[in-house]
Amino acid sequence: MLFDLDGVVRHFDPENVAGIERVHGLEPGSIEAIAFAPHHLELVTTGRISRREWVERVGVELGNAEAAEAWGSQPFHVDEEVLGHVDELRANGIRTAILTNGTDTIPDEIASIDLGSHFEAVFNSAEIGWTKPDVRAFQHVLDAMQLAPHEVFFIDDSFGKLAGAEALDVPTHHFTGVAGLREALRSAGALH
Repeated sequence: MLFDLDGVVRHFDPENVAGIERVHGLEPGSIEAIAFAPHHLELVTTGRISRREWVERVGVELGNAEAAEAWGSQPFHVDEEVLGHVDELRANGIRTAILTNGTDTIPDEIASIDLGSHFEAVFNSAEIGWTKPDVRAFQHVLDAMQLAPHEVFFIDDSFGKLAGAEALDVPTHHFTGVAGLREALRSAGALH
């Protein structure tokens, strides 16, 4: 079972960003509009710039380094229900891994919430050089884990990110909540 990280296993509170924007007198949505613009996101998630550089660039473009710093150090939390399913999968002998469009700080972030004990491997786009939905990101996982496409089941909260997996005939699930995930895992024969 191959899981996306953000929006599935780990969550950020969107109200936190709204609060930062209010405190700094910024237009709602302005921080993430800059941060997640393709020209910034592509560089940081393929490892061509560091997370530190990304936050600094967001601050420059935003015209507010302090707001960018606050945004760049937001707290996150793990979805305990999803982790419960991950642990159940592992108890049933099913291998679990993460594929994330991440930054160079993902290894430290994973360690800070002890996700390594729940997942056999974490594949980070900033390390492998390709982001979802690029087919090469999924092929990298298949090769590294020595698995055929039909032996993997990919879960992501972003519908568009499923395309690369589907192009390789990897079964997928569009995550919209824990109940739907449990049903998808049951349908795939992974949970009883």
